[in-house]
Amino acid sequence: MWNSIATQISQVTGQLFHATHQRPVGGGSINRAFAISDPDHRAYFVKLNDASCLAMFEAEALGLQQIAATQTIRVPLPICWGTTQGSAYIVLEWLDLGYGTHRAWAAMGQQLAAMHRVASPQGFGWERNNTIGLTPQINAWMSDWIAFFAEQRIGYQLQLAQQRGGHFSQAAQLLAAIPQILAGHQPLPSLLHGDLWSGNAVVTQLEEPVIVDPAVYFGDREVDLAMTELFGSFPNDFYRAYDQAFPLEPGYRQRKLLYNLYHILNHFNLFGGSYEHQANQMMATLLSEH
Repeated sequence: MWNSIATQISQVTGQLFHATHQRPVGGGSINRAFAISDPDHRAYFVKLNDASCLAMFEAEALGLQQIAATQTIRVPLPICWGTTQGSAYIVLEWLDLGYGTHRAWAAMGQQLAAMHRVASPQGFGWERNNTIGLTPQINAWMSDWIAFFAEQRIGYQLQLAQQRGGHFSQAAQLLAAIPQILAGHQPLPSLLHGDLWSGNAVVTQLEEPVIVDPAVYFGDREVDLAMTELFGSFPNDFYRAYDQAFPLEPGYRQRKLLYNLYHILNHFNLFGGSYEHQANQMMATLLSEH
């Protein structure tokens, strides 16, 4: 397998590469991740999954390329992707990571704000469906953000959750309330990372901010900001710098809970367990406030 991947790297880069060293590295709960290198100390980051997951890696590569093309914030560049011996793979640029300083997190906020100013004239969605974790993420273009989020985000996750055996007694009521919760809010269709929790925001040894593992689409930028607060907030330097560069609109605190419900429902669909209770609590709170 490694010889096949090394051959593909060689063909794409135009430089002969032999994957003489491979070691497992942290890469999340969805994929197996490895660092591979050659005797010249050139290194790449490789993610592996079942061959059926090739479309997931193709969409990831496209999303990384789209973010990179904005020249706003750094991402690991995709080198190549494909299948070999029953496995799908994606090869990414290797980045030497360090620890985030005040300056690095402020730069992260400024650069994410710049990325969010990149808007799509086609509205909300993306050119193809992709995944959020291993869950399909539907991205059919729509001109109305409220309808997009109700149907293709919360509604779709609720359908999957109910098929999985989840019990959400207020699901229909919550879906009906989304137009009221988002009433008067008309966001730009901003380029989003889509899965921006703390594990997907890193800093290089040169203090350069990097975002990884995107689930790209065009939507309300507050979706990204909300998720940064879901599993432990980013440092305050990030939020101060972001708000200076691209101030948030009134009502964000109320919308944040709805936007994060999408990810909690997805976590139930991926992992089950206590996420069902958490989602039901979030729905009850949203309905009590509206």
